[in-house]
Amino acid sequence: MFLSVFDIFKIGIGPSSSHTMGPMLAAARFLDDLRGGAEKTPGAGELHRLGARLYGSLAWTGKGHATDRAVILGLCGLLPETLDPAEAEALEAQVRRERIVRPEGLGELRFDPERDLVFDFGPPLEGHANGMVLKAYDRAGNGYHTQTYYSVGGGFVVTAAELAARDEAPGPQPDATGPAFPYPFTTAREMLAMAARSGKSIAAMKRANETVLHGDRLDTRIDAILAAMDSCIERGLSQDGILPGGLQVRRRAKAIHDQLLAEEGRNLAQPHQANDWMSVYAMAVNEENAAGGKVVTSPTNGAAGVVPAVLRYYRDHCIGATTDGARDLLLVAAAIGGLIKHNASISGAEVGCQGEVGSASAMGAAGLCAALGGSDAQVENAAEIALEHHLGMTCDPAAGLVQVPCIERNALGAIKAVSAASIALRGDGTHFMPLDNCIRVMRETGRDMDVKYKETSQGGIAVNLPEC
Repeated sequence: MFLSVFDIFKIGIGPSSSHTMGPMLAAARFLDDLRGGAEKTPGAGELHRLGARLYGSLAWTGKGHATDRAVILGLCGLLPETLDPAEAEALEAQVRRERIVRPEGLGELRFDPERDLVFDFGPPLEGHANGMVLKAYDRAGNGYHTQTYYSVGGGFVVTAAELAARDEAPGPQPDATGPAFPYPFTTAREMLAMAARSGKSIAAMKRANETVLHGDRLDTRIDAILAAMDSCIERGLSQDGILPGGLQVRRRAKAIHDQLLAEEGRNLAQPHQANDWMSVYAMAVNEENAAGGKVVTSPTNGAAGVVPAVLRYYRDHCIGATTDGARDLLLVAAAIGGLIKHNASISGAEVGCQGEVGSASAMGAAGLCAALGGSDAQVENAAEIALEHHLGMTCDPAAGLVQVPCIERNALGAIKAVSAASIALRGDGTHFMPLDNCIRVMRETGRDMDVKYKETSQGGIAVNLPEC
């Protein structure tokens, strides 16, 4: 099992990595199949029309998460990391008006979003709560090619066949065609044992593994992710107004930031003001995400504010912060995120918000602990504390929008991350509940959680709103 830091932290667009980025990437994969001469249905004629059907959480909260927009843009050939928001808006309007997409290499294909993009509110597909089926048809309406995709969180997409293969052979799988990594670990226990044997820190082991893939470009690529996170915070701190979607949620990060700046140097700050700084950094990111702006999955869009807020807190508020420390923070956070994704889930539709904000908080806690000089045992302890105190958290976004309660949840996730790192640093790394066990509890809790609390907007806060 190896997930790169650039698998966990990907530059994309809001409001959701599973509902926006995932479907867009699935559409891109489908187009690649068609371009590559995918085996078509016997007897089918010339490729003429495309269609998409969304299931489960993608259907129930797809409108609020802009899944329809993502599918349209994906079938046009756009990708999250290179998308220009202004170009995308114009292109979506054109497709809805003309009912045609023009993906490169495939010519003009019929696609009417009103008819060919279906939100199926029946039973979800068996493989995952975020399922979608993409189809191509010939001129007579006969099937040309069909593929089922699952958006499994964090912008990761797998086909039905890939998901089945993974389920049939769980656990670490050797990759005979891939590179050999010097420090392969699939559990926190293995990670700590390997660190003890090698004498290397978690950050150093992760760096050595990443260097196999990225060589001397590693720091440049890490710095690009750090810069993208910081730019997202800055955009969020400079914007105000009402977020799209109809809930009339007002952006608050700019106003809070202005208040904090006004209090500087006036001896008016309460001791807990540090929490306000962490909160405003996280809120700035998630307001940008809610507005469909450019964010970094950390490990998902719905939890995109936690790790950037912890990084900004480290850089601007912690004594002795360094560039190398920030890089180590990101590397260690990615290591923990990879463990959680491999052994449980980072998908709110699969395990609730414990898998999104909970995972992000664990990642931020471990990374900050490492950046502040914590031992490997303290780093593992910090991750466990943060995750443990998000267990059972539901995913219940109002109207399917990543706004209420998501924006504030990121703020509290960042505060918990810093608190968890601080508690761990005050100890010697010895603790009762291992991180592996906590991850297992999160997986089991998500499995047993009622589906109405897993990103369907059918329970919790989503159905207990004030009358307007």
